[in-house]
Amino acid sequence: MENNRELSALFLLIDDPDQEVFDAVSQKIVDYGKPIIPNLEHLWETTPDEQTQERIELLIHRLHYRDLTEEFRQWNLSGHHDLMIGALHVCKFQYPDLTNTSVLQEIEKVRRNIWLELNNYLTPLEQVNIVTSILYSYYGLKGNETNYKEPNEFLLHKTLEAKRGNQIANGILYLLLCELLDIPVRAINIPKQFIIAYFKPGYSEENLPNPYHKIEFFIDPTSGQVFTHQDVDNYFKRVSIPPAGTYFKPQSNKKVIRQLLEEFSKCFESDKDVHKKHELIDLSKLLD
Repeated sequence: MENNRELSALFLLIDDPDQEVFDAVSQKIVDYGKPIIPNLEHLWETTPDEQTQERIELLIHRLHYRDLTEEFRQWNLSGHHDLMIGALHVCKFQYPDLTNTSVLQEIEKVRRNIWLELNNYLTPLEQVNIVTSILYSYYGLKGNETNYKEPNEFLLHKTLEAKRGNQIANGILYLLLCELLDIPVRAINIPKQFIIAYFKPGYSEENLPNPYHKIEFFIDPTSGQVFTHQDVDNYFKRVSIPPAGTYFKPQSNKKVIRQLLEEFSKCFESDKDVHKKHELIDLSKLLD
């Protein structure tokens, strides 16, 4: 009863024009945790004022964000940084009610179609051609240039729904499928690109400081196109960057998700959304 009275008083102050009052009120409301979200949703539905509705939406977002921060913290501390779980955490920044089941089922469907075509006698290029053929031709995945006005094209579940993503979203899907199929494809750190590479067997980062020659070939996940070493050398010449060995080291799943968060944050530059940009950057810093 006491809580109900305090909540009612706090809700009445949500539309207070004084920013300091609103900041204090919002902190108290957020301290109640996610169980208060249905109350806030009801308040939103019964509030005619658009500015107050925006404040209520912000409060609901902050409640979800607090839980998401904890999920990222736990993922960062886990021994194995599961790429799929990390990518789905990023999806929940914009879609907090997302359930994982439909995403996992869709990925399993594509994985199984690829697995049925694979065998132990295929060359690395033949393996990758099968993955690419199933994913881009049979499944119909399309790739777009990175457009920060299209935040959904950074998100795994939306990429699967629309069968369209940008280089990093398609790349994460490609990496996930290869990981599930034990195909040694990893992300590498080529400047201004999200490129993946097929590594030769026996690669060890510890005993080979420059893994360039341990890469069979490179793949652009926008389309699945395969690039040779010569193609990549030409790219480095074109952008006037010396091709250092660090650019060819396989990136950990943690680094991939950190890069996704940093790129995704660039979708929120407007005054209205800039708080989301800062939140995503803060999440990426948890993965340092």
